[in-house]
Amino acid sequence: MSRWAAGWSSGVDLCRMTVDTPALLKDILGPEAVTTIADAGTAASGRFDRQAFVRAASDGLDSLSIMERVRHIADALHDALPRDHAAAFDILRAMAPRLTHGFQAIAITEYVARHGLDDFDRSMDALADLTRFGSAEFAVRPFLARDAMRALATMTRWATSNDEHVRRLASEGARPRLPWAARVPALKDDPTLAAPILDILKADPGLYVRKSVANHLNDIAKDRPDWLLDRLAEWPRDDPRTIWIIRHALRTLIKQGDPRALALIGVGHGAEVTVRRFVIEPRQVGLGDRISIAADLASNAPGNQRLVVDYRVHYARAGGKTAPKVFKLKTFELAGGDAITLAISQTIRDFSTRRHYPGLHEVELIVNGRTMATAAFDLLPG
Repeated sequence: MSRWAAGWSSGVDLCRMTVDTPALLKDILGPEAVTTIADAGTAASGRFDRQAFVRAASDGLDSLSIMERVRHIADALHDALPRDHAAAFDILRAMAPRLTHGFQAIAITEYVARHGLDDFDRSMDALADLTRFGSAEFAVRPFLARDAMRALATMTRWATSNDEHVRRLASEGARPRLPWAARVPALKDDPTLAAPILDILKADPGLYVRKSVANHLNDIAKDRPDWLLDRLAEWPRDDPRTIWIIRHALRTLIKQGDPRALALIGVGHGAEVTVRRFVIEPRQVGLGDRISIAADLASNAPGNQRLVVDYRVHYARAGGKTAPKVFKLKTFELAGGDAITLAISQTIRDFSTRRHYPGLHEVELIVNGRTMATAAFDLLPG
């Protein structure tokens, strides 16, 4: 597995980075990264203009976000590389193994996207080579936007590559809702366009690839749920790798309690269980406090049942409104007549994607898509 695969999962999964994440994400592409890229270029070729690169890359860098820095460094590379694409791409290929972080490599793939759009075949070949060091999932998007059918034809060939990073790029780069990436008009209009790629990869041996396929399918679920359910119903179930993809691809629909999605993973809609207890403690909390959620379930069925147990928090919002969010609790087999206690804790804190407001927060216990109990906690004003 490459440095990149160990450091980046799918759709900007930053929890697997190979270095300690700095206080600010943008600092991953700070002055030290500029020096590292400059060193790589100098070692790769005498035609690399180190002074021009460092001057252009350093100018105004501090005020930029992480993805703005990616583009800024890519443009600085343009000042340092030969104008001939073949020569420039060869230097990038020689630079890539000398880089020390996936985001540095993303910057050099971005050079291909920003300066190679008119040299389609050569550029796509370069992205397939460079994706081993820093995923080219963002860099391939402009090629999809320019000519979706031509790009998808190339990416379908990538799906048969012996290199798992190239196969993963075929799926990840064509995701309809790829995080941090611009939407591709053709994929926005028809998020199923990459279906032939997903069919090729439906039993891929690489978990790195399967995660991307599942995420891609989950993107489709948000716009074309019926298409997704019909498609997955046709996939064979004799390979555990395919079953894994199906389960993870259906996670949004399962959280919504979709009966067809539940059936595809062998779960009935609703369950023969009694909820003996569903409690949240403490009942009153402040921001930063932790709540504990516990449920006692007892089976009313004579035989085993497969249960998908989730909980939905209705977050208080300004003006008396609420915003629901579903969390996974546990998926398991419950034997006939048996009982089980489930418990989980959760800290109530603000995130960049979620701000908490004081007020009553109702919580539902959902078993196989059906609400079976409710409880609540009060978030006190700060």
